[in-house]
Formats: sequence, structure tokens, C-alpha cells
Amino acid sequence: MARIRVLVVDDHRIFAESLAAALAAEPDVDVSAAGSGPAALRALERAAAEGRGYDVLLVDAELGALTGGGELPAVPAPRQEETAAVDGIALVAGVRAARPAVRSVVLAEKDDPRAAARALQAGASGWVAKDCSLQRLLSVIRGVLRDETHLPPALLTGVLRELTAARKHRTESERLVESLTPREREVLRCMVAGLGRKAVAERLFLSPHTVRTHMQNVLGKLGVHSTLAAVALARRAGVGPVGPETGVSGRDVVERGGQLAQ
Repeated sequence: MARIRVLVVDDHRIFAESLAAALAAEPDVDVSAAGSGPAALRALERAAAEGRGYDVLLVDAELGALTGGGELPAVPAPRQEETAAVDGIALVAGVRAARPAVRSVVLAEKDDPRAAARALQAGASGWVAKDCSLQRLLSVIRGVLRDETHLPPALLTGVLRELTAARKHRTESERLVESLTPREREVLRCMVAGLGRKAVAERLFLSPHTVRTHMQNVLGKLGVHSTLAAVALARRAGVGPVGPETGVSGRDVVERGGQLAQ
């Protein structure tokens, strides 16, 4: 019998361990529990190194809320401290990017179309209420392994509305980015990478004054008033950061009153 390897990730340890125990009673399920995002990343890394990777991740939608939330890099860093908070949906996105074979199902205490849409965009295959029956959860686990997507019927209309709105925003963002010159797009990618004005100048072999002018033009053409807003719009349009380069180190962009600073 093919066995399904499941990892439950919830910072309410009693819930995580109780759910793991219930799932472990199934003859075809092997299950473990992790009490935080970093602990889950380490468990995934260990399992992959041992050649027995997990098939399904059950992730608390509110993961990290007890300690104030947090954000995971696009590619997970398995050596994060145990105390670091990791948002559940960000965890789904990171695992999807690093381990695409792992299916993620988000466990939620309440119906939230916007959060469910974010979870699907992040790569989740399902959104399930925490108070659902064990048989319902098992059905979802087996379904996502068949590449099915599972949503409660009551959420379907709201999620479709959210996804349609997200596509509209992305299309508009893409149109604005296309209005930039090739050099301005290079500067924007450097901004997405977190490079400040001096670092961008070194990277593109331009003077700091010229870079400042390009950055101001980027903000004007995108219709935003801060670097952070420009980066958010760029990410919606699918603009990635400029790649690493030897001898060039990025520094955080600091904004004072909406103005670029070093």
C-alpha cells in the first residue's frame, strides 16, 4: 500500500499533535507535526535528505499570528531560528517554490475569500475548515494528490471574485511597467532587489545623479510616490529582482517622507 506522508504545521501545539494522532490512525498515512514555520522547513529538509519527502503539508492559516506574523523569503531558508514567526500563506509560497512536488492544504478557523484567494495564488491546493470531519480532511488530502483543488462551496464565488480582481490589478501593473524604457526597467529590477541609489549606480555603471533621475522617472510613470509602492507594483506585474553580481552588495532602501535616501 502506497503511504501518504503528511506534515501538520500549527503553532497551537495541542491541535497539531491531536490532528496528527487522528491522521496516524489511518493505515495509509504517516504523519508528523511541527509547531512553527521554521520547524516545518527543517522537517522538510531532513525528510528530503533521507529520501522520504512529505507529500502533503497541512498549514494553519493563522500560523505566526501568536508572535506577530512574519514573511518568508521566496526560497525558504531552513536555518531560520525557531522563534522566527512565519506567515502560513508565505510558508505555502516558499515551499511551493522550493519543493513543487509537495501539496499544501490550508486549515482555517473561518471562511475568508480574500485569504483563500491569496493561498491559491501562493500555490495551495486546498482550503479546509478546521472543524471539518476527519473523513472530509482525508478526502481533501487524497484529492490534492490527484492534482485536484478543494474549496468549500460557500467560498467559491468570493474566491473567484478576488482572483478576477487580482488579475485586473496585475494587467494594469504590467501596462504601467511596459511604459518604462529598458534602462528604467533595469533600475526598477534593482529597486526590487533592495539596492539603494549608490548600489544601483555601481551595478549599472551610472552616476548617482543619473540613477536618482531614473528612479524619479520610474515613480512618475508608475504613478506612485514611494519606492516601496513601486516595488509592490513591480511584483504584481511579475518583475523579479536583478540577479546577484560579484562585488556589488545591496543595501536597504530607506525612505524619508517618500524621498529616496541612502
